[in-house]
Amino acid sequence: MSNKRQEALDYHSTGRKGKIEVITTKPCATSRDLSLAYSPGVAEPCLDIEKNPNDAYEYTAKGNLVAVVSNGTAVLGLGDIGALAGKPVMEGKGVLFKSFADVDVFDIELDTKDSDELIRTVKLLEPTFGGINLEDIKGPECFYIEEELQKIMNIPVFHDDQHGTAIISAAGMLNALEIIGKKVEDAKIVVNGAGAAGIACANLAITMGINKNNVILCDTKGVIYKGRAEGMNDYKERLAAETDARTLEDAMVDADIFFGVSAKGALSPEMLKTMAKDPIVFAMANPDPEITPPEAKAVRDDVIIGTGRSDYNNQVNNVLCFPFLFRGALDTHASAINDEMKLAAVRALAELAKEDVPDSVRRAYGGDVIKFGREYLIPKPFDPRVLLHVAPAVAQAAMDSGVARRPIEDMDKYKERLEALQGRSKSVMRTLINKAKSCPKRVVFPEGDEEKVLRASQILLDEGVAKPILLGNKEEIEAKIMELGLDLDGAEIVDPEKSDKRNDYIDELFALRQRKGVTKAEAKRLIKKNRNYFGAMMVEQGDADTLLSGISHHYPETIRPALEIIGKQDDLSRVHGLYMMVTKKEAVFFADTTVTIEPTAEELAETAILTAERAKYFEIEPRVAMLSFSNFGSAQHPLTNKVAKATKLVKEWSPELIVDGEIQANVALDPELIEQQYSFSKLKGNANVFIFPDLQSGNIAYKLLHKLGGAEQIGPILMGTKKPVHVLQRGDDVADIVNMAAVAVVDAQEASA
Repeated sequence: MSNKRQEALDYHSTGRKGKIEVITTKPCATSRDLSLAYSPGVAEPCLDIEKNPNDAYEYTAKGNLVAVVSNGTAVLGLGDIGALAGKPVMEGKGVLFKSFADVDVFDIELDTKDSDELIRTVKLLEPTFGGINLEDIKGPECFYIEEELQKIMNIPVFHDDQHGTAIISAAGMLNALEIIGKKVEDAKIVVNGAGAAGIACANLAITMGINKNNVILCDTKGVIYKGRAEGMNDYKERLAAETDARTLEDAMVDADIFFGVSAKGALSPEMLKTMAKDPIVFAMANPDPEITPPEAKAVRDDVIIGTGRSDYNNQVNNVLCFPFLFRGALDTHASAINDEMKLAAVRALAELAKEDVPDSVRRAYGGDVIKFGREYLIPKPFDPRVLLHVAPAVAQAAMDSGVARRPIEDMDKYKERLEALQGRSKSVMRTLINKAKSCPKRVVFPEGDEEKVLRASQILLDEGVAKPILLGNKEEIEAKIMELGLDLDGAEIVDPEKSDKRNDYIDELFALRQRKGVTKAEAKRLIKKNRNYFGAMMVEQGDADTLLSGISHHYPETIRPALEIIGKQDDLSRVHGLYMMVTKKEAVFFADTTVTIEPTAEELAETAILTAERAKYFEIEPRVAMLSFSNFGSAQHPLTNKVAKATKLVKEWSPELIVDGEIQANVALDPELIEQQYSFSKLKGNANVFIFPDLQSGNIAYKLLHKLGGAEQIGPILMGTKKPVHVLQRGDDVADIVNMAAVAVVDAQEASA
């Protein structure tokens, strides 16, 4: 047995068998829970649904539940293996629905080849589901089954094998035609394969604007032309061409586009040679395409090619479509998935491919630069932005076309809800980003020539989060902006070596540091050559509102200029640092994790108060636990006494704050234990701000939670400077820079309030 075969079998059989399970979404731990979940409490929603059937979407999972239905007659690459043998594929479909769009799935394998029997069965399932995804049903029966179900059901019915492939390939086709400068209506397309996917691809191409007379469909017997009798059916007949071409070879002459949904090797190099200039080839047969990219490029260096495989560029993968199409349909309680919704998905995917690709996606594909062009026509399957682009576009199309039964009133809020599906940190950061957008501030980036900073600046400008100031050589920055295909017209570029403010900054730095060992010559060198000093001076002099640096420098190199020029707030003993840690359940704050190695009680108290203030930025009501290895005096030791003293100071300095300590970390998070043994505590076991007794424990804790607990980290967030300054980490990606810029902007807003 091959290693890959064994690996696949082990994947499906290890632990809980299969790939899916059902979990409850409501508690069932007490007799009260049971009475609400079942008898007698369950009668109440039942009676409401009897009166108003639409209440099923309110009281049950119907609105987020899709049936993946198959009879196993055309299982991907395996053929007619039967309903039971196809079950692993249908479970896999459920995994993709859930993982990519949080859509719940029951896979339903029906042991019948009778189309009418399958139709009757699926129709009877309508009360259970919000949508039906037909899967791996052979043609031409699949066309009849889908059409009939769409007529008799009031929920979306979608055959992914047909329309999923068609939607992805149409998006790629639009972008490829744009790149070569050819209009859709002038293009000639050949589709090889007249099964479910092939016919759907041809039909959607026509819907997209390709002239029906320029579409030639082929099957194993050659061109499907008017008057052909052999191997025909109603669905092929609708696409029969008025043409003298009889073979695929004939059809390929001067063709602009080839869609292959047929078999390995169906497109020969000789056929490719006869195509028009800049031929577009989507060879989508799986697992082996009609022609591979290396074979095609050996014949035509002007070819634009995509396949269904992940090891080549321009992968046509249905996972880019069906989870997000259903997400938009379900969220509007759509009665159908119509052409308008499919076209909206096509256009959303095509437009997304033109946007800057996040670092997280780049890393998933080996770290290579991914940029719109011949080798990147379609978004990558693991691009998290697909949900945020396709689902809203589909939802809007459902509303515009009249099939939405629950219109979305606020599309921006809807997009934020979708973003929250991708992780708690997205939702938390959206709160801060919205605050930043209310009054964007000037953020100076000393590393203004770094690619990640430039790409982050594009997002900051597009979303209206900040006004970037980029430090560096202007010509070099402008050249890099052009190379990256960015539009940073709203950003200011400042060259420290040529700035009119340079001499003023030199004089000011000398005045600030002349009694700290800095000579005039040293001040001149620092301002001219060290952009962190120049940027800090911009903030100090009011020429920028905040500074963000560190993507290519060590932490001390970044923070030192800020401390020397801007300094700490007068009423504080020092500056402090924190990380926000975002788990699946909630966001919590750890401090001090980056600055103060062995704090005094007074410094711990400052850290606690400042961190609580930062929690409020995120609209989180702080509940502060002053951590130690003892609980409320249970162990007398200088370390625990220090924390107890710090707790007392916090209560004196900020009496309105919910704070307690010294306390062990587990107790701070255990409501029952607090209630049983420490009922006097205000924390009640629900702390969300954790103040560590020293930097060592705080630093270790946040890194362990990140690596072992899977928590996402946002930071480091610097607190206590006179004017806002924040530090990036070496290795931060574009999303991290955007997040920290939002933190910096809100900090600047608070400072100017």
